[in-house]
Amino acid sequence: MELHPIVADPAVTLVTLQLPGGPLAALRREPAGRPTGATVLMVPGYTGSKEDFRLLLPLLAAAGHPVLAVDQRGQFQSPGPDDPAAYAVDALGTELLHVIDALGGEPVHLVGHSFGGLVSRSAVLQRPGAFRSLVLMSSGPAALGGQRAEMMQFLRPLVEAGGLPAVRQALDAVEADDPRAQAYGDELRDFLRARFLAGSAEGLLAMGDALLGEPDRVGDLRAAGLPVLVLHGEHDDAWPPEVQTEMASRLGAEHAVIPGAVHSPAVEAVEPTATALLAFWAGLDEARPGPQ
Repeated sequence: MELHPIVADPAVTLVTLQLPGGPLAALRREPAGRPTGATVLMVPGYTGSKEDFRLLLPLLAAAGHPVLAVDQRGQFQSPGPDDPAAYAVDALGTELLHVIDALGGEPVHLVGHSFGGLVSRSAVLQRPGAFRSLVLMSSGPAALGGQRAEMMQFLRPLVEAGGLPAVRQALDAVEADDPRAQAYGDELRDFLRARFLAGSAEGLLAMGDALLGEPDRVGDLRAAGLPVLVLHGEHDDAWPPEVQTEMASRLGAEHAVIPGAVHSPAVEAVEPTATALLAFWAGLDEARPGPQ
């Protein structure tokens, strides 16, 4: 495997973790000097991949954090099985625990974007002690609804009939009328198309079912007692901002709204997103009791 040119930071390395479910690809970025902060583990959303965090990696590493951004099973460079059960939220959450074990077992700061937030929540509920904190980035309290859910239901028969190429053709037609998609450069468009086609069709279907069927587990997460930051774009078009705001209140969590961002603040507003993450983690360090 090789790094795609969209990962411009030469200090980022592409690594493969050998896990019980098979190899999992990740982007690793180490601080230039001795680490001064805990490791950060970043988990992408539905149809995403580790590259979604490429712009954040150097900013977090510059603040002293080793950072690892992973594919989820069946995404891009991480092969997945044909068994739908492998893509259930709790199964994917268990895989994140295997990632932490592969890193040596030290508690990490966990960041989950969108569907990756639901998976990250599951990992926390399975083993709270594996984590220092959780960031729910553009994620919600329960199943996705609205236009994005309707689009997923529309695409399902295309996957079943024609596989990922048929879905990609349909998405190309939709994006032809989307000014945001048309603003992408050729290199990014080529990457997004290649990434989608490299994924698992079974994984796409099963993750979609999981995303549309996730129960509300906010109460369970609050009871786990882990520090949580709810972070989302000002104009999020997946889980509405008011839904995420209400979730933050129910969790007793910190809350950060990224001005101008929609559903992907890690690429739409990189510096404000990094600032919010680093401020959250720094606040946890300040609140931790010192030596007695």
